[in-house]
Amino acid sequence: MSLSCHSAARSCVRSLRSSSSPRLATVPMAQRRNPSMRRRWASTEASTNPKVSGIVDQISQLTLLETADLVASLKTRLNIPDMPMGGFGAAPAAPVAAPIEEEEAAPAQQEKTLFNLKLTSFDAGAKPKIIKEIKSMLGLSLVDSKKFVESAPKMMKEAVPKEEAEKIIETLKALGGVVTME
Repeated sequence: MSLSCHSAARSCVRSLRSSSSPRLATVPMAQRRNPSMRRRWASTEASTNPKVSGIVDQISQLTLLETADLVASLKTRLNIPDMPMGGFGAAPAAPVAAPIEEEEAAPAQQEKTLFNLKLTSFDAGAKPKIIKEIKSMLGLSLVDSKKFVESAPKMMKEAVPKEEAEKIIETLKALGGVVTME
């Protein structure tokens, strides 16, 4: 009997609350206790525009390619520039320079004067001679020059003038080594 009295009392309280404040009856209990949640809940419901929700429904049904086309169309119609992608430290886009005429571009392509030399391979029988030459050329110890030669292909020298690079290539070629100029 007491259980039915409690349930009857609860239903009376619910009906009184709903009749005195219909807005509170539709708001969940957690939102009734916290006013900021109530405002947030009410603002999202009030700001839903049927036109906007229809557009969102249509966009959500597009394929990936159609979405990319939509974004491109919106950028052109609304005149939105492409933004560089990157993290927080991304630099702003550099200003676009005026196109360079062919006359100005020709002097920019100058002949390369400094080269990198790379020992690519060597003859097995010529290994001791090449080790000695690398030792004297690079100023390495005998052990270090042996390790250097055995780890070919490896960069020998960087930023060597063209004449000196050609001499080194000829010397090692005569000993049985293959050096490339990059």
